[in-house]
Amino acid sequence: MSASRRSGTTDELGPEEPEPAREGSDGSDLLAALLDGMDAALCAFDAAGTVTHWNREAERILGWSADEAVGRTGFAGWAVRSADAEEVEARLMSAMDAPGRQVNEFALLTKDGGRVLVRTQSAAVRGPDGKPAGVYCAFSEVHAQIDLERSIALSEALLEDASWGVVLVDADLRPAVVNAHAARALGAGRTSVLGRPLGELLVQGVEELESALAHVLAEGTPPAPAELWVSVRTPEGERRRCWRSGFVRLASPLAEEPVPLGVGWLFQDVTESRQVEQEASLLRFRAQQLHRAARAAAECEDPAEAATVHLDFALAGFADHALIDRVAECPGDAEPVRLVRIAATPSGAPGPSRIDGRAGLPVRYGEGHPAVQCVERAGSVRAGAGAMSAEDARAWALARQWPADAVHALCTVLRCRGRTLGAVTFLRGAGRHAFERSDAMYAEDVAVRIATALDLAGLVDSDR
Repeated sequence: MSASRRSGTTDELGPEEPEPAREGSDGSDLLAALLDGMDAALCAFDAAGTVTHWNREAERILGWSADEAVGRTGFAGWAVRSADAEEVEARLMSAMDAPGRQVNEFALLTKDGGRVLVRTQSAAVRGPDGKPAGVYCAFSEVHAQIDLERSIALSEALLEDASWGVVLVDADLRPAVVNAHAARALGAGRTSVLGRPLGELLVQGVEELESALAHVLAEGTPPAPAELWVSVRTPEGERRRCWRSGFVRLASPLAEEPVPLGVGWLFQDVTESRQVEQEASLLRFRAQQLHRAARAAAECEDPAEAATVHLDFALAGFADHALIDRVAECPGDAEPVRLVRIAATPSGAPGPSRIDGRAGLPVRYGEGHPAVQCVERAGSVRAGAGAMSAEDARAWALARQWPADAVHALCTVLRCRGRTLGAVTFLRGAGRHAFERSDAMYAEDVAVRIATALDLAGLVDSDR
């Protein structure tokens, strides 16, 4: 017996079936195959309440086969308790006279005597004359329906109201769906980002992101979130952001084997917290360096050597080169500042600073040199090569008597006992960021210690 009742006459619920295309095959075979292939349980009743159709999903849920169900009148005595049968049948058959679909929940009986709570959708079936000829009823277990509704509600909430970014990326690594939060983070509209390469949305960090997405497509969902640093284009310019990202591989639930549909990418902006952590870590490191330098300098018999110890400890993680210049003589109102280099780090292989300047020859600093400005102003001065080419930046550094690879400079005055003793210069290469205000504060702390050591060295020399 198929999922529908077979007879030699026209089925009461539909128009006359077409002539069979070949012997042994008719439209009822196609109808039975369609009904049995449905994911939802389905049954149908004629106008008298007799079961006319019963598919495999209905058999799976309740245990009653099509042979046992088709031809019965109503659910009384087999699929519904006798006490509930009248109410259930009345509510089902009322769909014949009601517009649209009706949704109800019933407790049905399984073949082995158990009870299953189902949610039904029922609607009228009309005959060729347009009049109600019966009712069809699609039903599923309530918990399965609730799970489906929860999944749909979760998807809609993530793509509309979530407080973190949600991007569905297709197999070509292009955004297919973007929620409002993600669109704001990317600095574009929800529809304008769809289908565009990620390289058009991000300035930096694209390679890392695409590599992560490709890995998820190939290997599956990673076990933990990852933090990605990216640069985003905004109307105010480029902004560097840190996104804590989670990835899930999306596969089609309709395919026999998992077929990747893309990747679900969820992210939160954690830039501020990461920057706070980095700043706190940097402050701890620099405080430890100052402490270590003070202890090492205390063991130096020569105060000038103690000054270079402070300089060497300050370089770690801070700059690539450093040098100390002392004032050749106290300048008058009309005399230009002249500086003598007394210590410098090696410009080639790394190593400790070298003490120099015993000849007392001034360094050929030009007018407006940052170190000279630093002494004249008794404060810190920052300088940089800017967006020059490599050759121009090299010439810029050499013209200022600095190593050729220097592109960022920070000059800090050396003062002790109310006197200006000189300047200390820290230099960074092209692989580092320019000096910031926090860097200048650290350099000033180091300069105080170097100035104290140089002042002591001058006192020692005067006593000899």
